[in-house]
Amino acid sequence: MPVRGTLVDIPTADGTADAYLAHPDDDRAHPGVILYTDAFGLRPHMESMADRLAAAGYTVLVPNLFYRNGRAPVIELPELIDVDQAGELFARLVPLLNTLTPEVTARDADAYLRWLAESPLVQDGPVGLTGYCRGALLALRTAASHPDRIAVAAGFHGGSLATESPDSPHLGADRITAELYFGHADEDPALPPEQIDRLSAALTAAGVRFRAEVYAGALHGYTQADTSRYDAAATERHWEALLGVLKRALQT
Repeated sequence: MPVRGTLVDIPTADGTADAYLAHPDDDRAHPGVILYTDAFGLRPHMESMADRLAAAGYTVLVPNLFYRNGRAPVIELPELIDVDQAGELFARLVPLLNTLTPEVTARDADAYLRWLAESPLVQDGPVGLTGYCRGALLALRTAASHPDRIAVAAGFHGGSLATESPDSPHLGADRITAELYFGHADEDPALPPEQIDRLSAALTAAGVRFRAEVYAGALHGYTQADTSRYDAAATERHWEALLGVLKRALQT
Protein backbone atom coordinates (compact mmCIF):
# COMPACT_ATOMS: atom_id res chain seq x y z
CA MET A 1 0.00 0.00 0.00
CA PRO A 2 1.15 3.62 -0.48
CA VAL A 3 3.35 4.89 2.35
CA ARG A 4 4.00 8.33 3.78
CA GLY A 5 7.29 9.13 5.50
CA THR A 6 7.93 12.19 7.66
CA LEU A 7 10.46 13.46 10.17
CA VAL A 8 9.16 13.92 13.71
CA ASP A 9 10.53 15.19 17.02
CA ILE A 10 9.93 13.26 20.24
CA PRO A 11 10.29 14.86 23.67
CA THR A 12 12.42 12.72 25.98
CA ALA A 13 13.74 12.99 29.51
CA ASP A 14 17.07 14.11 28.05
CA GLY A 15 16.00 16.43 25.25
CA THR A 16 14.37 15.94 21.87
CA ALA A 17 14.89 12.87 19.71
CA ASP A 18 14.52 13.28 15.98
CA ALA A 19 13.01 10.27 14.25
CA TYR A 20 11.63 9.02 10.97
CA LEU A 21 7.98 7.94 10.89
CA ALA A 22 6.58 5.75 8.11
CA HIS A 23 2.93 4.73 7.90
CA PRO A 24 0.32 3.66 5.36
CA ASP A 25 -1.02 6.70 3.55
CA ASP A 26 -4.65 6.06 4.45
CA ASP A 27 -5.15 8.26 7.57
CA ARG A 28 -6.02 5.16 9.62
CA ALA A 29 -4.46 3.82 12.80
CA HIS A 30 -2.18 0.80 12.41
CA PRO A 31 -0.16 -1.35 14.83
CA GLY A 32 2.95 0.45 16.02
CA VAL A 33 6.51 -0.77 15.55
CA ILE A 34 9.78 0.72 16.76
CA LEU A 35 12.74 0.03 14.49
CA TYR A 36 16.09 0.23 16.27
CA THR A 37 18.90 0.91 13.81
CA ASP A 38 22.32 -0.64 13.61
CA ALA A 39 25.46 1.17 14.76
CA PHE A 40 25.44 3.44 11.71
CA GLY A 41 22.21 5.04 12.85
CA LEU A 42 19.27 6.74 11.17
CA ARG A 43 19.94 7.22 7.46
CA PRO A 44 18.21 6.76 4.08
CA HIS A 45 18.64 2.98 4.02
CA MET A 46 16.91 2.62 7.39
CA GLU A 47 14.14 4.91 6.19
CA SER A 48 13.61 2.64 3.18
CA MET A 49 13.39 -0.38 5.49
CA ALA A 50 10.77 1.44 7.56
CA ASP A 51 8.85 2.24 4.37
CA ARG A 52 8.75 -1.42 3.38
CA LEU A 53 7.53 -2.39 6.84
CA ALA A 54 4.89 0.35 6.76
CA ALA A 55 3.68 -0.91 3.39
CA ALA A 56 2.75 -4.16 5.17
CA GLY A 57 0.35 -2.25 7.42
CA TYR A 58 2.36 -0.79 10.31
CA THR A 59 3.19 2.63 11.70
CA VAL A 60 6.96 2.51 12.10
CA LEU A 61 9.09 4.81 14.24
CA VAL A 62 12.86 4.91 13.63
CA PRO A 63 14.50 7.06 16.31
CA ASN A 64 17.91 8.67 16.00
CA LEU A 65 19.67 6.70 18.73
CA PHE A 66 22.36 9.36 19.03
CA TYR A 67 20.08 12.39 19.35
CA ARG A 68 21.97 13.62 22.41
CA ASN A 69 24.87 14.34 20.07
CA GLY A 70 22.82 16.08 17.37
CA ARG A 71 20.27 15.43 14.69
CA ALA A 72 20.81 12.63 12.19
CA PRO A 73 23.17 12.05 10.58
CA VAL A 74 25.33 12.64 13.63
CA ILE A 75 28.29 11.26 11.68
CA GLU A 76 28.51 11.62 7.92
CA LEU A 77 28.52 8.24 6.20
CA PRO A 78 29.70 7.19 2.75
CA GLU A 79 27.09 6.07 0.25
CA LEU A 80 28.43 2.52 0.54
CA ILE A 81 30.05 1.59 3.85
CA ASP A 82 32.96 -0.82 3.50
CA VAL A 83 32.74 -2.41 6.93
CA ASP A 84 36.20 -3.99 6.69
CA GLN A 85 37.77 -0.57 6.03
CA ALA A 86 35.68 1.42 8.52
CA GLY A 87 38.08 1.57 11.45
CA GLU A 88 38.06 5.36 11.63
CA LEU A 89 34.28 5.41 11.42
CA PHE A 90 33.90 2.89 14.24
CA ALA A 91 36.35 4.88 16.36
CA ARG A 92 33.83 7.72 16.25
CA LEU A 93 30.76 5.51 16.65
CA VAL A 94 31.83 3.34 19.58
CA PRO A 95 31.80 6.18 22.14
CA LEU A 96 28.26 7.03 21.03
CA LEU A 97 27.16 3.41 21.31
CA ASN A 98 28.65 3.18 24.79
CA THR A 99 26.30 5.93 26.00
CA LEU A 100 23.30 3.68 25.31
CA THR A 101 23.29 2.06 28.74
CA PRO A 102 20.37 -0.04 30.01
CA GLU A 103 19.09 2.96 31.97
CA VAL A 104 19.31 5.31 28.97
CA THR A 105 17.65 2.74 26.72
CA ALA A 106 14.74 2.34 29.15
CA ARG A 107 14.29 6.12 29.46
CA ASP A 108 14.29 6.58 25.72
CA ALA A 109 11.87 3.68 25.26
CA ASP A 110 9.50 5.41 27.69
CA ALA A 111 9.44 8.44 25.40
CA TYR A 112 9.07 6.49 22.16
CA LEU A 113 6.26 4.33 23.53
CA ARG A 114 4.46 7.34 25.00
CA TRP A 115 4.67 9.14 21.67
CA LEU A 116 3.27 6.14 19.81
CA ALA A 117 0.45 5.76 22.34
CA GLU A 118 -0.57 9.38 21.76
CA SER A 119 -0.35 9.24 17.97
CA PRO A 120 -3.65 8.96 16.03
CA LEU A 121 -1.74 6.90 13.47
CA VAL A 122 -1.12 4.07 15.96
CA GLN A 123 -3.67 1.52 17.14
CA ASP A 124 -4.25 1.13 20.86
CA GLY A 125 -2.42 -1.71 22.53
CA PRO A 126 1.09 -3.17 22.68
CA VAL A 127 3.61 -2.50 19.94
CA GLY A 128 6.33 -4.47 18.18
CA LEU A 129 10.09 -4.01 17.98
CA THR A 130 12.69 -4.90 15.41
CA GLY A 131 16.38 -4.23 15.77
CA TYR A 132 19.56 -4.65 13.76
CA CYS A 133 23.11 -5.15 15.05
CA ARG A 134 23.19 -2.99 18.21
CA GLY A 135 19.49 -2.38 17.65
CA ALA A 136 18.79 -6.05 18.39
CA LEU A 137 20.35 -5.54 21.81
CA LEU A 138 18.18 -2.46 22.37
CA ALA A 139 15.07 -4.39 21.32
CA LEU A 140 15.85 -7.16 23.80
CA ARG A 141 16.41 -4.66 26.59
CA THR A 142 13.21 -2.80 25.76
CA ALA A 143 11.18 -6.00 25.79
CA ALA A 144 12.49 -6.61 29.32
CA SER A 145 12.06 -3.05 30.61
CA HIS A 146 8.53 -2.56 29.19
CA PRO A 147 6.85 -5.98 29.22
CA ASP A 148 3.37 -4.46 29.43
CA ARG A 149 3.90 -2.47 26.22
CA ILE A 150 5.76 -4.92 23.95
CA ALA A 151 3.94 -7.77 22.22
CA VAL A 152 6.75 -8.93 19.97
CA ALA A 153 10.44 -8.21 19.40
CA ALA A 154 12.76 -9.36 16.63
CA GLY A 155 16.52 -9.03 16.36
CA PHE A 156 18.75 -9.57 13.34
CA HIS A 157 22.54 -10.03 13.31
CA GLY A 158 22.58 -8.81 16.89
CA GLY A 159 25.78 -8.61 18.90
CA SER A 160 26.64 -8.95 22.60
CA LEU A 161 23.20 -10.33 23.46
CA ALA A 162 24.44 -12.82 26.07
CA THR A 163 27.83 -11.84 27.41
CA GLU A 164 29.28 -12.44 30.87
CA SER A 165 28.76 -8.77 31.74
CA PRO A 166 26.48 -8.07 34.73
CA ASP A 167 24.27 -5.91 32.49
CA SER A 168 24.06 -8.37 29.59
CA PRO A 169 20.58 -8.14 28.00
CA HIS A 170 19.87 -11.87 28.31
CA LEU A 171 19.75 -11.46 32.09
CA GLY A 172 16.41 -9.66 31.71
CA ALA A 173 14.76 -12.76 30.21
CA ASP A 174 12.57 -13.38 33.26
CA ARG A 175 10.85 -10.00 32.73
CA ILE A 176 9.97 -10.58 29.08
CA THR A 177 6.40 -11.43 28.09
CA ALA A 178 6.72 -10.67 24.36
CA GLU A 179 7.21 -13.26 21.65
CA LEU A 180 10.78 -13.09 20.30
CA TYR A 181 12.48 -13.97 17.03
CA PHE A 182 16.20 -13.89 16.26
CA GLY A 183 17.90 -14.20 12.88
CA HIS A 184 21.53 -14.67 13.89
CA ALA A 185 24.38 -14.20 11.42
CA ASP A 186 26.55 -17.25 10.74
CA GLU A 187 30.05 -17.22 12.26
CA ASP A 188 29.43 -13.78 13.73
CA PRO A 189 32.24 -12.61 16.04
CA ALA A 190 29.77 -10.22 17.67
CA LEU A 191 27.62 -13.20 18.73
CA PRO A 192 29.65 -16.42 18.87
CA PRO A 193 27.97 -19.82 19.35
CA GLU A 194 28.42 -19.76 23.11
CA GLN A 195 26.40 -16.53 23.32
CA ILE A 196 23.68 -17.95 21.08
CA ASP A 197 23.45 -20.96 23.38
CA ARG A 198 23.48 -18.80 26.52
CA LEU A 199 20.71 -16.57 25.16
CA SER A 200 18.52 -19.51 24.17
CA ALA A 201 19.07 -21.19 27.54
CA ALA A 202 18.08 -18.03 29.44
CA LEU A 203 14.94 -17.52 27.37
CA THR A 204 13.96 -21.19 27.70
CA ALA A 205 14.46 -21.13 31.46
CA ALA A 206 12.29 -18.00 31.70
CA GLY A 207 9.50 -19.57 29.66
CA VAL A 208 9.75 -16.98 26.88
CA ARG A 209 8.18 -17.92 23.57
CA PHE A 210 10.94 -17.51 21.00
CA ARG A 211 12.54 -18.81 17.85
CA ALA A 212 16.22 -18.42 17.02
CA GLU A 213 17.71 -19.27 13.66
CA VAL A 214 21.25 -19.01 12.32
CA TYR A 215 21.34 -17.81 8.72
CA ALA A 216 24.00 -19.98 7.14
CA GLY A 217 26.63 -18.03 5.24
CA ALA A 218 25.26 -14.62 6.26
CA LEU A 219 27.68 -12.11 7.74
CA HIS A 220 27.09 -9.66 10.56
CA GLY A 221 25.10 -6.80 9.02
CA TYR A 222 23.54 -8.90 6.26
CA THR A 223 20.35 -6.80 6.04
CA GLN A 224 22.12 -3.51 5.40
CA ALA A 225 22.11 -2.79 1.66
CA ASP A 226 24.35 0.28 2.06
CA THR A 227 27.22 -1.80 3.49
CA SER A 228 29.66 -4.36 2.14
CA ARG A 229 28.06 -7.07 4.33
CA TYR A 230 24.72 -7.04 2.50
CA ASP A 231 23.25 -10.44 1.60
CA ALA A 232 20.12 -10.21 -0.55
CA ALA A 233 18.93 -13.77 0.06
CA ALA A 234 19.38 -13.55 3.82
CA THR A 235 17.63 -10.18 3.84
CA GLU A 236 14.58 -11.60 2.10
CA ARG A 237 14.54 -14.45 4.62
CA HIS A 238 14.62 -11.80 7.33
CA TRP A 239 11.61 -10.01 5.81
CA GLU A 240 9.61 -13.23 5.66
CA ALA A 241 10.39 -14.02 9.31
CA LEU A 242 9.81 -10.46 10.54
CA LEU A 243 6.50 -9.94 8.77
CA GLY A 244 5.32 -13.35 9.93
CA VAL A 245 6.00 -12.78 13.61
CA LEU A 246 4.61 -9.23 13.54
CA LYS A 247 1.40 -10.35 11.87
CA ARG A 248 0.91 -13.15 14.36
CA ALA A 249 1.45 -10.89 17.36
CA LEU A 250 -0.09 -7.60 16.23
CA GLN A 251 -2.69 -8.28 13.54
CA THR A 252 -4.54 -11.32 14.86
